[in-house]
Amino acid sequence: MIVKKPRFKQRFKKPSKVHQKMNKAPGTITYTGNREGTVTTVSIINYDEQSIDHIFPETLNAIIEAEKSQMNSWVNVVGLSDEAFIDSLGKSLGLSSLVLEDAVNTHQRPKIDEYEAYIFSVFNMLYLDENQEIVSEHLAIVLTENSVVVLQELKDDVFNGVRERIENKSGRIRTRGADYLFFALLDAVVDNYFTVLEHINDTIENLEDEVYDNPTPEVAHKIQDFKKEVLKVRRQIAPVKEIVSRLLETKSKLITSDTKLFLRDVQDHCIEINESLQIYREMSMSLMEMYMSNMSNKMNEVMKVLTIMASIFIPLTFIVGVYGMNFDYIPELHWDNGYYFIWGVMILIFIGMLIYFKSKRWL
Repeated sequence: MIVKKPRFKQRFKKPSKVHQKMNKAPGTITYTGNREGTVTTVSIINYDEQSIDHIFPETLNAIIEAEKSQMNSWVNVVGLSDEAFIDSLGKSLGLSSLVLEDAVNTHQRPKIDEYEAYIFSVFNMLYLDENQEIVSEHLAIVLTENSVVVLQELKDDVFNGVRERIENKSGRIRTRGADYLFFALLDAVVDNYFTVLEHINDTIENLEDEVYDNPTPEVAHKIQDFKKEVLKVRRQIAPVKEIVSRLLETKSKLITSDTKLFLRDVQDHCIEINESLQIYREMSMSLMEMYMSNMSNKMNEVMKVLTIMASIFIPLTFIVGVYGMNFDYIPELHWDNGYYFIWGVMILIFIGMLIYFKSKRWL
């Protein structure tokens, strides 16, 4: 059985630029990811209960004008490697330089910051690509009074369901404020964590089958790689629970009490996810113990077979050794049927030992 191990798919992979942040002033915008080939694009969805408008602005002024609409706005920025554009866009929207620094820092731990005019959060979006590989994408979301600004690395995301609900006027999004859109996006990310966890569970089951059926050194390497991936997933997903808890406790007017009711459901999902992650972490660590145990059992089986074979041939070797001595006079050597007699004795000893081993259930 061939198991495709889960791993983070790094597109446009280049050496990390995290070292470039060293010795720079706080608030310096430095993209630290490995997806510099992504062209920065902006799309805006303005909507209210009666109408919806799709805008694809090509200039910074067009983005600012569209974001000032009286309707709720979803500003989606794809591609974080254009540091100058992110800086200009953020300053035009009134965002702090520290916020913009964290928005493009792909090594930033998931967190949430509250400001007077907006709430900023950053975390990781995980999903499976067409090859069933885990993709980890840096995601930053800014909530203002009438808009939600999403900054993501790649065009692929988990927000298609939210877009369809806005388009089809289904659910509550079109009748609620920007804070509900913020909740819907966060809920979509958290819900997709379950898909990743299900994939991890399937991988664990496949690895367990391999460990039992064919515990080769290649399987050991798969287990080691899998353990690393589980730890990465846990490190990126677990802090999201803190973000949701902060949103529930916030006194900011940007999050209404009605939206907090829905955030409690997200918190329940986060608790369930964290519990599952802990279980999978322990299971991934126990896989190597299972591998070593099965390897030891196979070695014991081999040693048992060799021991039984040696036990059978030891008395036969003794007989052959006695009659192979170079003495002038050995009485049995002069028997007419001595050769056949010795063969009969050895065969009887062989069969008797097999019967004895079988009675002891050693065979």
